[in-house]
Amino acid sequence: MGTQTDAPRRYHHGNLREALLRRAEEVLAESGAGELSLRGIARDVGVSHAAPRRHFADKQALLDALAEDGFGRLAVALDASVGDDGRPFVERLAAMAEAYVGFAVGHAALLDVMFTGKHRPGVDASLLAAGARAFQAPLALVVAGQASGDVVPGDVERVATSAWAAIHGLASMANAGLLDAEALPGIVADTAERLVLGLRPRG
Repeated sequence: MGTQTDAPRRYHHGNLREALLRRAEEVLAESGAGELSLRGIARDVGVSHAAPRRHFADKQALLDALAEDGFGRLAVALDASVGDDGRPFVERLAAMAEAYVGFAVGHAALLDVMFTGKHRPGVDASLLAAGARAFQAPLALVVAGQASGDVVPGDVERVATSAWAAIHGLASMANAGLLDAEALPGIVADTAERLVLGLRPRG
């Protein structure tokens, strides 16, 4: 005879869409996008297989919603990390780099979906806007660095992209198992210091 733990998980839904997204993200982290299905997450949260289609027309819509939600959370993390509290530029950059790498390592599968979704043909405007919003804080930090003389003048997006390539590279290396997890915070801080040296105006 089955026990209560044998039954599918069931939630009391105050917000079905949120419950579906959270379960979808769990499946994504555990098994990858290939194992994600509307029918499967409906079963897992204890609703009819048709219920998710009230919120997501198909699997791609679900992936796009996950990506948009991910960019929203990344924006919050980056905004909180940089602050505006008078710290030196190098400290603010290091804090932002740590926040980004931490998010990327903690949500590796989600990050892949975020960037894949953002660059796919026919992407929804709301997802593009969420992606742009997530990286407003790094752009604003470069603007502040240019104003304080810590960063070379020039096109803000090009300067920010050059710096962010190194930070994103750290996250990619960490997710590939190429960096020791315990050493990662120190590596991030060292990279930020070297980036600042490279970003400073010469002369």
